[in-house]
Amino acid sequence: MSHDHDHGAAASGRGRLAIALAITVTVLVAELIGAALTGSLALLVDAAHMLTDAGGLAIALVAASLASRPPTARRTWGWDRAEVLGATAQAALLLAVGVFVVIEAVRRFFEPPEIVGSELVVFGVIGLLGNIAAIIVLASGRTKNLNMRAAFLEVLNDALGSVAVIVAAVVILVTGFQLADAIAAILIGALIVPRAIILLRDATNVLLETTPKGLDLESVREHLLGVPHVISVHDLHVSQIATGLPVLTAHVVVDDSCFHDGHAPIMLDQLQRCVAEHFPVQIEHSTFQLELAAHGEREHPTHD
Repeated sequence: MSHDHDHGAAASGRGRLAIALAITVTVLVAELIGAALTGSLALLVDAAHMLTDAGGLAIALVAASLASRPPTARRTWGWDRAEVLGATAQAALLLAVGVFVVIEAVRRFFEPPEIVGSELVVFGVIGLLGNIAAIIVLASGRTKNLNMRAAFLEVLNDALGSVAVIVAAVVILVTGFQLADAIAAILIGALIVPRAIILLRDATNVLLETTPKGLDLESVREHLLGVPHVISVHDLHVSQIATGLPVLTAHVVVDDSCFHDGHAPIMLDQLQRCVAEHFPVQIEHSTFQLELAAHGEREHPTHD
């Protein structure tokens, strides 16, 4: 189909990301002060998480800005894939923080420091309020693309981390059980790592041009074969340039008569309409090469 693709999905959310970044940096400064005053690992870990979140949100903001740029002769898809690269970087940061949290928490089980519970509650609440504000800002745009999803997951994980900090502080105040801080840190790590792995997997699938989730390639092939005059389909590929931008290419062998009776253009319209309307993942960017049966003898070996 000869139409320009929409950059809206990849580029959306810049205003929300900028607000969330400002909130995150403010909370980060508060938590660093609180960690220095209380000696809390859970609060320090949450501050480190906030630091990676600030970096992640900055990456997301840059990626969203790049994705708004139009295509050029050199970058024919524009910068749409910048949102996937941004999500990959954020996932890697989250994973690194999660691993650090678990290692440091285990160490503190053997060397528990003295934690000031009352001050820890105050800074935990400050962190939670900031996280809630950032969640509200990003919530409505979290499903638009991987970049926004990564940013939302980061602030959501932060909020859960702040809750863990508050709970640990209350336990220390009430019972004097100092290891509650290390346990809270491990819980924060347990929340971070699985989400980071899932996000990294999804972003990597796009970069490796894996068939989009929810689309069965064999079902696509069978549906194309159901179009009148189609003999066979080969070299069928479906991948994603970025979120909401799937592309399909295929070689379609048709009856020889289609090239003589003027039916080929009609077939092309039918094939493109088929993949754009029939499947849950609507493919508006499709390229079909219509071939005579004899053309296969002159092609390089195909792969399906």
